[in-house]
Amino acid sequence: MFEKMMNNVNTKCPLVHNITNYVTVNDVANVVLACGASPIMADDIAEVEEITSICNSLNINIGTLNSRTIGSMIAAGKKANELNHPTVLDPVGIGASALRTGTAFELLDNIKFSVIRGNCSEIKNVYGKTAATKGVDVNVNDKITEDNYKDFANLAKSLSAKTGAIIAISGAIDIIADSKKAYAIRNGNALMSKITGTGCMLSGLIGAYIGANPDNILDATATAVCVMGLAGEIAYDKIIQQNAGTSSYRTFIIDAISNMNYDILKGGAKIESI
Repeated sequence: MFEKMMNNVNTKCPLVHNITNYVTVNDVANVVLACGASPIMADDIAEVEEITSICNSLNINIGTLNSRTIGSMIAAGKKANELNHPTVLDPVGIGASALRTGTAFELLDNIKFSVIRGNCSEIKNVYGKTAATKGVDVNVNDKITEDNYKDFANLAKSLSAKTGAIIAISGAIDIIADSKKAYAIRNGNALMSKITGTGCMLSGLIGAYIGANPDNILDATATAVCVMGLAGEIAYDKIIQQNAGTSSYRTFIIDAISNMNYDILKGGAKIESI
């Protein structure tokens, strides 16, 4: 699985249109570049359809949502659907405010998404199982553990059947699922939650992988999640060796993604089919 997914990113160098949040936009662009793809960030209504038309995939992130860009997101998403380009929705903070929640469902009503990626609380809110949020972070009661990960896999399968999208739930154990099959991925490090935007970076990375592999969205998404998680592990080892901190950690994650290859991923991926 990994070899084909990675080769396609490297050979096709997909162009990813990101309508993402301004807190993490630079990191998202750098991660997309690091994996071998190319990013473009455009959110003005006057150009989003044109930009989307020249790209291979679209990544929509509502992290710093404002009224100006909602129409841009819908227009870009409809154009991507018209051209059969794969799309990602990152419903950051859904449930935290009426605007975020209403916008997420407006996007879901108007756009057919290929992948919906979020933390456990966000995905539960997308499903309609109202979950308390902690701003844009997962609620402590919604964390994935060895005791409940199969329950979250079943929830993801059910939501995939409901939406037609691959569901990617980020947590201590990541869950990637379509309506019939799920993966549990145990890569990553807890320190990743102490860096702003690792989830946003992952959504950009997924955009790159599905843009290069539109015929296998499930495995492309799983590969991207493994790459990000393993990069977090490699980067953590490096900051321990250098007695560094979280700013260095962010840089080392991007370094690890840029140096990732099939042999490294195959040797380090912790993925289970469930």
